[in-house]
Amino acid sequence: MTVDATLAKRARETLYTGVISDVLDQLGYPEHAMKAHVRPLDESLVICGPARTALYMEMHYVEQGTNPYELEIQLIDDLKPGEVAVMACPQTGRVAPWGELLSTASKARGAAGCVTDGLVRDVKLIREMKFPVFAGGIGPLDSKGRGMVMKIDVPIECGGAIVRPGDWIFGDVDGVCAIPAKIAKQCFEKALGKVDAENTVRQELERGDKLATVFKRHGIL
Repeated sequence: MTVDATLAKRARETLYTGVISDVLDQLGYPEHAMKAHVRPLDESLVICGPARTALYMEMHYVEQGTNPYELEIQLIDDLKPGEVAVMACPQTGRVAPWGELLSTASKARGAAGCVTDGLVRDVKLIREMKFPVFAGGIGPLDSKGRGMVMKIDVPIECGGAIVRPGDWIFGDVDGVCAIPAKIAKQCFEKALGKVDAENTVRQELERGDKLATVFKRHGIL
């Protein structure tokens, strides 16, 4: 079952990673969250969309006559509206696959953002354009001669989470969740229902009901 535009918009505007995470646990997918060091450049932004993946390999040279950006460019130029670029990098602290120019090109394609467990640069400019980028760190290094995309649109591990092309990415100030495509619609619908229930719980707690009583009543904490 696919996630239509209306459901995707509701998810983006209403949901948060905590409730997404809880629902994925309930559905039997506990290994869904990227590691805690994958953080948003702008904590006010939410990222939500199907993944387009890139797998980087560490390099220490640029082979003469080759374009080290070839597959990276191919992926960015092929991004469709609402898609999220997900870049899996070697964890050496040497590879910064993302910057302001890729953000500009992706935003022009209508992409929903980028997630990488590598580094990102040009942070000030990216923040100014309000384009959602989540990264494993910040650094000035170009990827040229340090890392190169070897495959695109293949299953990857990014930030400790397995991401397949078409899986849904949802990220906010609390982190990033990877949602398998086959359960994304179910996950979003259940999460929206859980948000409604949590709103009720919050109201009861605000009026002074005991936490134990509220938990017994709703089973939500």
